[in-house]
Amino acid sequence: MSDPDQPRTVKELLVEAKDASELMVDLAYAAVFFNDDDLAEEVEDLEKRLDVYLRRLREISMLAARSPEDAEAMGAVLHIAGAIEKIGQAASDIARVIQAHLGIPAELRPDLRHADEIVGRVRVREEAPCVGRSLRELLLPSETGMWLLALRRGSEWEFDPQADTVLSDGDILLFQGPEEGVNLIRAVAGAPPLPEPPEAERIALTELDRAVDILVEMKNSAEVAVGLAYSALLFKDPALAAEVATLEARSDILHDELESWVLKAAPEARNTDELRGLLRLAYASEQIFDAARDMTWLIEEGEDLHPVIRLALEESEEVATETVVERGSRAEGKPLKQLQLETETGMFVLAVQRGRRWIYRPRPRFELQAGDRVISLGPEEGIGELDSLTRAPAASFPAGY
Repeated sequence: MSDPDQPRTVKELLVEAKDASELMVDLAYAAVFFNDDDLAEEVEDLEKRLDVYLRRLREISMLAARSPEDAEAMGAVLHIAGAIEKIGQAASDIARVIQAHLGIPAELRPDLRHADEIVGRVRVREEAPCVGRSLRELLLPSETGMWLLALRRGSEWEFDPQADTVLSDGDILLFQGPEEGVNLIRAVAGAPPLPEPPEAERIALTELDRAVDILVEMKNSAEVAVGLAYSALLFKDPALAAEVATLEARSDILHDELESWVLKAAPEARNTDELRGLLRLAYASEQIFDAARDMTWLIEEGEDLHPVIRLALEESEEVATETVVERGSRAEGKPLKQLQLETETGMFVLAVQRGRRWIYRPRPRFELQAGDRVISLGPEEGIGELDSLTRAPAASFPAGY
């Protein structure tokens, strides 16, 4: 007898597979950041679950193809399933760096704090604002910009907690999001804010420093590439697909540069296993780029996409959205840092189209202008808040007009 709680349709399986692969990547990088075997093992468990989803998806897709036209329509679904599988395999490769005890250069962990999205942990204090409230009530992504990856209660982990999960005193929250959101979620958990880090002395960059910086850049760009690839599918947008191709080509250059710096660092390395771990992480990031490019191939070739693909992308945990900055809106002329989109709406800006030019992963000082097309990723409840920032206020008329 089949489990009634298991996804049974192509759309449900595609949603679950996409969400599982993205959670795997997040937990894998968290395992690297905390050097945590438990998190790495959970990635392996999620890979088994992903395999089940994808196997069932392929079975149903083949059964649904009753004509050549049906088979052609389902081909795009299977193509995307293959790309999702590649993302999951890359996440497992990242987790295996921890499981194999290759080690991570000590210089890597502080640098990961400067990634676009960082991971952290906080313990829920007694009488904290979140105690006794469900995640549905707290709306952490749109209120703090943070996604809750996992929750530990006692010795048990709950990965990918659902909306009806109620938080309790003593829970350990594993979260991910922008650096400016860390103290916001700590306040919700009743924890004191983190102190400002001390000023670091400026020292000359070593070969290993440069390799680590490139790896962080690859991590950031790979996550953006996947988000843009899903957006290209959702909006059937060749321009977004072309941007993914640009990022993937750039990743090859970054990978070559990283390997070069690692080889230069080898003679002075205290532990060559750490360098092997660095190379494995870079290779896994490259696989994520390749998966993103695989997805956009469908758009580049002008393939007709099955409607189920759009429905699945609209129902996943993180949804892509596009909005145009209108003249007179609150967002016009404001830098992203001032707007605090991630902590105010939960939406992460993947790219901005200005005329024919694309700016992906815009920096905090980037100012939005009227006519900018903004591609964002985040929780569904954040879409309305983002729209209210980018739309011009409705004209008011005198009474009796």
